[in-house]
Amino acid sequence: MPTIFGVRLLYRRIAMRRFLSTLWTVLPMIVILVILANRNIGQRLSATNPSIPLVVNTWRFTNATEKAWKVLYEDKGSAIDAVEKGCTVCELLQCDGSVGFGGSPDESGETTLDAMIMDGQTHDVGAVGDLRRVKSAISVARMVMEHTTHTLLVGEQATEFALMMGFQEESLTTNHSKKMHEDWIKNSCQPNYRKNVIPDPTTSCGPYVPASVLTKAKKWLVSKEGKNFNLANHDTIGMVAIDFEGHIACGTSTNGAKYKVPGRVGDSPVPGSGSYVDRHVGGAAATGDGDVMMRFMPALTAVEGMRNGLSPTKAAEMSVLRIATYYPDFMGAVIAVNLNGEHGAACHGIDEFPYSIANPNLQPVTVMVVPCIS
Repeated sequence: MPTIFGVRLLYRRIAMRRFLSTLWTVLPMIVILVILANRNIGQRLSATNPSIPLVVNTWRFTNATEKAWKVLYEDKGSAIDAVEKGCTVCELLQCDGSVGFGGSPDESGETTLDAMIMDGQTHDVGAVGDLRRVKSAISVARMVMEHTTHTLLVGEQATEFALMMGFQEESLTTNHSKKMHEDWIKNSCQPNYRKNVIPDPTTSCGPYVPASVLTKAKKWLVSKEGKNFNLANHDTIGMVAIDFEGHIACGTSTNGAKYKVPGRVGDSPVPGSGSYVDRHVGGAAATGDGDVMMRFMPALTAVEGMRNGLSPTKAAEMSVLRIATYYPDFMGAVIAVNLNGEHGAACHGIDEFPYSIANPNLQPVTVMVVPCIS
């Protein structure tokens, strides 16, 4: 005679077998439903807000936009991944010669890189400035964000950090950038960014020494800030992305100003200047004369404008006009995006400014062009 304990154990075994049999029957159906749900998530969420997901970036850098859009829409990836991979495309393609290796040599002929990335969910930022001999600036910036409690690393120490993180060390100089530097030397080092020095920086390569107080009245010692940048020297890709979850991120990458003073770090890796996001508001990115623009935190200014009720376009205009009040000759632009997927831009110092965008309503990538504020 089986004991009561034995009967209970038998019933438990029978129940378990029935459960497993049922599970193996329905499990394939569950898997199929999950796959179908994932395939349709984009359409369902886009139906809720047809402007999300979204990626916007400065200039006609459409290859970068396309890559970021693929990460967001097809791969259902995160905004932070989209920004990193989108900007990486520009670094590899050397967009306009102003992003990535082989462009914008400094006075010594070396190409250096600036980049930043910001996660709107955590408000964490990683950035590098004056990065040398490492091509993947935006990815190094992300390593700073994810593997340190710092925000910005610069110069040789940023390179050392990158090598510790597994990045390859290689020259950023190309035949093209070498020729650019040689031609610049032959042209008496024009243009350059020196002022209040001797010899005359408008006709000479130096080496320079500070001018005395008595000689500072000479015409060639007067600063020409705000006139150093144009369409051939506009530098940055700035990107803002919003994913299916509504999470927002931004990033920048550039090789900076042509013929800059060695050691110069521009606005691109500075949070609030090169780009900025707030998970409660939206994001913005800037491009142009970074030495002037970083004094006004244009990306932060645009986000704060949206926080106070301005549309992305009006917020960008406010940011640009604030700079123009002090530097009427400056060249620059700001893109802005709110969490509803509305976007806009404003510019100054050129006739018009193009920016690239992709969202469910604008596929493939669309280039928007705005007239600039005179």
